[in-house]
Amino acid sequence: MELTDKLEILADAAKYDASCASSGAPRRSSEGKDGIGATNGMGICHSYTPDGRCVSLLKILLTNFCVYDCQYCVNRRTSNVPRARFSVDEVVKLTVDFYLRNYIDGLFLSSGIIQSADYTMEQLVAIARQLREVHNFRGYIHLKTIPDADAALIAAAGKYADRLSVNIELPTEGSITRLAPEKSVHTIKLAMGSIRRKLDEKAQEPRAPTFAPAGQSTQMIVGADASDDQTILNTAETLYGSYKLKRVYYSAFSPIPQSPDSVPAAPPPMQREHRLYQADFLMRSYGFNAAELLPAAGNLALDIDPKLAWALAHREHFPMDLNLAEETMIARVPGIGLRNAKRLVELRRLRRIRYADLTRLRCSMKKIAPFIVTADYRPASDTTASEVLRRSMAEHSPRQLDLWAELQAA
Repeated sequence: MELTDKLEILADAAKYDASCASSGAPRRSSEGKDGIGATNGMGICHSYTPDGRCVSLLKILLTNFCVYDCQYCVNRRTSNVPRARFSVDEVVKLTVDFYLRNYIDGLFLSSGIIQSADYTMEQLVAIARQLREVHNFRGYIHLKTIPDADAALIAAAGKYADRLSVNIELPTEGSITRLAPEKSVHTIKLAMGSIRRKLDEKAQEPRAPTFAPAGQSTQMIVGADASDDQTILNTAETLYGSYKLKRVYYSAFSPIPQSPDSVPAAPPPMQREHRLYQADFLMRSYGFNAAELLPAAGNLALDIDPKLAWALAHREHFPMDLNLAEETMIARVPGIGLRNAKRLVELRRLRRIRYADLTRLRCSMKKIAPFIVTADYRPASDTTASEVLRRSMAEHSPRQLDLWAELQAA
């Protein structure tokens, strides 16, 4: 098979893995040194094509052959899809050539399981080793870790990769047992734990060898099983706390041709994935916990964002006096972000906050107005029922207009 044909198959097969962001990579440059490539401390900026491919990282699978038969996966053993496999040298050549053509800034490499977990992991490590040691590649490398692989191989991967990821895929052990019977939650968490221990060792001893400086991440598929958003967020919260993950990524399940009956025939709403990302951000950056965002079983609201939903459910905190409230509480006001909360606290050291200050900060005034008190403003609707406010603030999904509706009706 020609290399371009392999690339077409294996780049397309990689689009289902969403965990390819690169924030947190260390600043690294080849300027004035041997080698090629660079990263910066703010992470690599990505562009995404309409079908989900990331074009600033070479995002590919080593192979889409797989000995596993995970029911939700397009590359499962029983799936009828075109198959291909790169050699180690081919991936190295593609990465270097694409970088020299200014197509990419780094490599995101995953793989189906071939022969065994150890053999597959050896191939992934060999690619990273050649890039770093033979070609002095200084760009970003993200390797997908095979959970069942030997701990020594995972340690070797962390020596060369900026970030490692172990995909848990589904939020409950029961779902993994049912839909991915060859996988084990125990081995997945053992792999995550071994990466965390290596990261902790590096943090405690700065002179220790470099290990995955951008940390580790994981992915959960949304809508492949019956798990609701409360279950997904609780699992994410546990993973953040237990394994110090940098990110949990959420990927809406995409039904594929000839999918087995064990998975849904229709995808979940894409808005559901979006709301989970918003809720995840609130947990990582705003101090919310999963129980605050979803205290009961069920899914996040699709018509309003999770922060607004929390505010409407906790009207006892509102309207909030911005001249008296703590910064962490100001950041919980719908329409005020972390940066503006900090700016408001700094401003009130000089004078009292006024309504016009929020306009100058470009806050979302329609969203913020019912929830705040300033030196010159108090909402007239501070006793309005939450359901009424919700209806006025709900996001309405855009609808594609019909062309020549009259003719179609006729």
